[in-house]
This record gives sequence, structure tokens and C-alpha cells, in this order.
Amino acid sequence: MADDHDLMKLYSGRILALAAAIPLTDRLENPDATVRKRSPLCGSTVEVDVMAKDGIVTGFGQDVKACALGQTAASILATHVLGLNRDQIATARDQLFAMLKNNGPVPAVPFDDLEVLLPARDYSNRHASIMLAFEATLEAIDKA
Repeated sequence: MADDHDLMKLYSGRILALAAAIPLTDRLENPDATVRKRSPLCGSTVEVDVMAKDGIVTGFGQDVKACALGQTAASILATHVLGLNRDQIATARDQLFAMLKNNGPVPAVPFDDLEVLLPARDYSNRHASIMLAFEATLEAIDKA
């Protein structure tokens, strides 16, 4: 069980700042696809709207109801998602997963700011929430 010091380290000021300033939270009026994902373990939910042209994300909106860690991941994703293609987002998702589950390296640019979530490695019960925004976005791109 984590002690108070471990939890303070996990919920750093940087994580809380990113969680409080999630970009692209306005939902799209006519998205090409909308996907809602929920983590059954903690109840976190993310719903994303995507517009895509020629495989590139041209519009993005999200509604995030998650813990600070899930909000942080959604915030970082939204900061970079516009102009990226599915493969770039899938690579970031896979690198984030490897960082959390397999002590892999920090994801590559432009998602290297996900390093802020390194302390979450030790909290496997939070991993599903962290991955939600990426999973929902990729599914929405596939449906678009």
C-alpha cells in the first residue's frame, strides 16, 4: 500500500496543472466519429470526437471524467493530436503502455511530456485510466 509521500509524488504539481488545463474540451458538432471508453476498474470515462481527412486528425474534442492521471494523459494527447495520423498516435499509445507496464523508455517527441506519468508505473490500478484517451482516439480514427 502506498504511503502519503508516495501519493504526493504521484500527484505532482505538474500532473495537477496538466489535469486542470485539458485542451480541446469543446465537443465537435459534426464529427466523423465519436467513441466513449470507460475503465471498469475505476469508472473513468473519456468520450472523443474526431474529424479526419486523408488519415490526418483535423478536428478533435473530448469530454474527460477521470482521475488526475487520466486527465493528464488526455491533456497531453490533446496538445499534440491535431495534424497527426493514426500511426503516430498508435506509436505514442504503445510507447506509453510500454513505459507504464514494462519499464520502457519515455515516449518519443511530440509525446515525450508523458514522462510526467513515470511515477504511475507502480500503480497498475491507474494504468487503464491513463490509456483511455489514446484508446478512444484510435478507435474514433478507425471509425472516421
